[in-house]
Amino acid sequence: MKNKHSYILIPALVLSLIIVGCASQKASQKAMTTEEMVAEAKESICEVTVSEAKELLDKGGYVFLDCREPKEYKMGHIPGAVNIPRGLLEFKIANKVPDKSTQIVMYCKKGSRGCLAACTLCRMGYEKVVNMDGGWLAWEKAGYPVE
Repeated sequence: MKNKHSYILIPALVLSLIIVGCASQKASQKAMTTEEMVAEAKESICEVTVSEAKELLDKGGYVFLDCREPKEYKMGHIPGAVNIPRGLLEFKIANKVPDKSTQIVMYCKKGSRGCLAACTLCRMGYEKVVNMDGGWLAWEKAGYPVE
């Protein structure tokens, strides 16, 4: 009879420890809005203006990384840009850009996703990542070349 109770008691104990552990971890973290997350990311990355990004494109030697969704990318993108959606970035970046010292210009539609993606790449050890402030919309508005 003792063994029968052990089969119920031990899993229940383990489950309760997991729940308490998750709850205490959440209690120590402040819930953040999207805007707060972007603002926090902006503090830890470098940004370039659209005109500076255009100069980098003309100079060469930079990978332009478009973190919008494939449908957005197909509707127009910076010439030569590589598309990795932000939701897949951590899983696909090593295959597309294996050298962590590669110079990367990140962009999205308006700048926020790109900011978060640039922050993610920095956390993953990529050393030379900048985000293009204003994103694709600012690039397009400036009349720069598109594919």
